[in-house]
Amino acid sequence: MLWDWEFAWSVFPKIVLDGLRITLIATVAGSVLAYLLGLALALLRRSGNPVIRSVTWGFIEFIRSTPLLVQIFFFFFVLPDVGIKFDPLTTGIIALGLHYSTYTAEVYRAGIEAVPAGQWEAAVALSLPPRRTWLAVILPQAIPRVLPALGNYSISMLKETPLLLMIGVLDIVGAADQAGSRAFRYVEPITIAGVLFLLLSYSASLLVRWLERRVAYSN
Repeated sequence: MLWDWEFAWSVFPKIVLDGLRITLIATVAGSVLAYLLGLALALLRRSGNPVIRSVTWGFIEFIRSTPLLVQIFFFFFVLPDVGIKFDPLTTGIIALGLHYSTYTAEVYRAGIEAVPAGQWEAAVALSLPPRRTWLAVILPQAIPRVLPALGNYSISMLKETPLLLMIGVLDIVGAADQAGSRAFRYVEPITIAGVLFLLLSYSASLLVRWLERRVAYSN
């Protein structure tokens, strides 16, 4: 029999309770880290210091040009040799957040550049300090414009979390693989994992579309 409902129901709770929890933690925490680091990188790209701009650009290009899996391995296997060590889940979150921050940085940069020049000129005319110009004028207009794009990167990050299995983090796929290896039966657990990812990705895409409509409406 290709599909065994009894076995499927027996492994379903573990995949959902354990694997789904880890997947959501990695995705949410990684997204928050990517958003914050990405904003910092975008601001550094606009620094008046050419050295800072060049170093930031080089860092972004280096991270974007190397595979995420290599970066995960670097954080997990190489950094402990110099005394920097984290547990597998924390390592995965840092790797995901850092990798995707280089993409969100470009999204923020595009949003900032889309703010009309008149807004900058008005801030200068009012003699607003740079900090207040950014926090009260520029970022409140730039960030809503880029929310849908940031959401799309979070969806991409969600689908990258199975890579963390390589360092022992049991996300949905890891929990499914473990359940299948114990019974030497993989059809049910892997199918359940695929369906869960489909539901998560589709739900997240609906949220992103809703954000796109809200942003378009507000503009």
